[in-house]
Amino acid sequence: MATARKGRELFTILETNADAESGTERHDRDSPLNLSADVKWFEIADRMKPDSDEEDEGEAGEAEDGEEGENGRGGAAEAADAASFLAGGGCNIIVVTGSATNGIVTHDDEDYADYSTNCSDTNSNDSDIDFSDLEAEEEERRSFFSLDEDPDQDCTAPDFWGEPDQDISIEPFASVCGPQHSLGDEADTRDYFRILFPDSLFEHMVEQTNSYALYRQRRSGKSDPHWHPTDVREMKAYVGLNILMGINQLPDTGMYWASDIFIGNAGFKKTMTARRFEKLTQYLQLCDRESEPARGERGYDGLFKIRPFLDVVENTMWDAYMPNRCLTIDKCAIVTKRHFSPNQDMSSKPLRKGLTVWMLCDSRSGYCHRTKIYVGKPSEDKMALSLGYRVVTSLVRGLEGQHHHLFMDSFFTSVPLLQRLLRDRLYACGPTQPGRKGYPEVLRPRNVGKLCQGEFYQCQRGNLVATVTRDVKMVSFLSTNSAPGIVGISPGHHQQQDAYGEGESDSLDSSSLSFGVPRPLPLLLYQENMRGVDLFDQLRECYQVGRPCKKWWRYFLWFYVNLCIVNAYIITRESRGGAPPAGFNGKQFTQRHFRVRLAQQLIGDYQGARGMERAARKRHADSPIEYGHRLERMSERSRRCRNCTNKGLRHESVFGCKICNVHLCRGGCFSEFHK
Repeated sequence: MATARKGRELFTILETNADAESGTERHDRDSPLNLSADVKWFEIADRMKPDSDEEDEGEAGEAEDGEEGENGRGGAAEAADAASFLAGGGCNIIVVTGSATNGIVTHDDEDYADYSTNCSDTNSNDSDIDFSDLEAEEEERRSFFSLDEDPDQDCTAPDFWGEPDQDISIEPFASVCGPQHSLGDEADTRDYFRILFPDSLFEHMVEQTNSYALYRQRRSGKSDPHWHPTDVREMKAYVGLNILMGINQLPDTGMYWASDIFIGNAGFKKTMTARRFEKLTQYLQLCDRESEPARGERGYDGLFKIRPFLDVVENTMWDAYMPNRCLTIDKCAIVTKRHFSPNQDMSSKPLRKGLTVWMLCDSRSGYCHRTKIYVGKPSEDKMALSLGYRVVTSLVRGLEGQHHHLFMDSFFTSVPLLQRLLRDRLYACGPTQPGRKGYPEVLRPRNVGKLCQGEFYQCQRGNLVATVTRDVKMVSFLSTNSAPGIVGISPGHHQQQDAYGEGESDSLDSSSLSFGVPRPLPLLLYQENMRGVDLFDQLRECYQVGRPCKKWWRYFLWFYVNLCIVNAYIITRESRGGAPPAGFNGKQFTQRHFRVRLAQQLIGDYQGARGMERAARKRHADSPIEYGHRLERMSERSRRCRNCTNKGLRHESVFGCKICNVHLCRGGCFSEFHK
């Protein structure tokens, strides 16, 4: 294979035009994976370009003569006109006027064309968060694709890559998928949330919070007069208030308890006092701090503070929803107000710095199956494997042999990773960096040169296909689920005005048609399916849970609470077919309705000490004296009358109500206040 572009073309320029639609359009059931219906699919038979322009013109003439003999002069002339029209932009076009084989060996066309009806049934009880928990690599199994080459052959060998003229094998994907629960039609939002966030987590939070409050008081040598042990009901109400804060957002936490009727929230005041909310926030804990190993000690875990919580949530996420065929792997950033050691710089992202979580999400619904937290640079003994390689193999653990299709970005995609996934019977597709190990030397930018939009070259080794193309910019791809030579074109229309500038032309000549840019199959599959994490982020970013704080692990706590809410909403939506829960009177049940309803059910009828006092005062307002409320002397020093203060007046009195613990003026303020 030559590497100079001017002297000899590297590989066939695999492009086509829309005039070949009638002869080579693929049937809908054979369309690859999840692609829009308006994408027209064609296949191009393998064909090497000649060494010189003269030979190229000669072969083109011979091809046209052959087509004239088979299809007649009219078809060849029409194809030639379309080719010359598309080639006007500088691209070399191969016109296909006859049908060709697609080059994909499938065992069941219907199963392969289904959108998302399959998944893995495997459960995992291991935590997939910390890099220190990664097990040794599994023993490499022999490839099931009947390749003549050794699957362990060095990908940097000169003869590793070959011409893109081989058939690829894609096994059918026919497992059970979707939500896995036994809830009936009467289930409400709290029931779906309990699938992912069981009551045992609230009990664990209560136990560790009470223990940590005593631990802090012992260390300081002082007791906290404003603290008393919490319980499960109060902890649920506390989480419910944090959910509502994401919907009704205010700059400061104390503003929810403000006396201003335009700012303060009566529901928050009824549930608990501002001081109690602050104390719960202060002592909230998820682990036993007394048994936490120090850095450098045996058993040290960077995520020890949230490890018990993560173990439960990771298992419930994996069990509640079986993965579909197409999955997305990408990173998710958590916004922080402070700098923490696990922060990662992401110069190419809108959020340049933040806590990073890698996620495995469903490409169709956005459901998050598994996560992995970035905890800093790995140890020296793990530097041999790239970070992206270890992240992907950890996220897909338990999916081996299920024939899933993974889509990931250039941070992860590499030749060794795709070889490993292919041996595990997992297909993958994604952009890559052309300078990475194993990528074909002939497809690197310095050897390919400048490409026209839609032009691309490919190399192949078994199922592994390398592609370089120009869309908006030069892009390099690696894939194991895409046959070489398949191109997709989205048809467009060009409006042509007449001589007077009015109306549109109904003619179908080349001046009235606008052909879409040809795109190779790996690029179109990536664009259509690399959206799972983005769908999840869209749902998560709408309503944040929790408040900014100084402790890094609390950002992860509220992130996973929010994750459980989003996943519960997805399960609710798919289980009920979009129908709202029983008792909901609105026309459309959105995520906002789901969150408000969930928060209300978590809070329930819980009322703190101050809320119960206010409720009792309201119940006894009709006859306050009967229940012990009477006007009597409160102190020797006068204080402001509460009733006058509420009306914006300033009056002081030594009298008041001892049960309500407020000063009131002698006269009408007593009865007016108790009403």
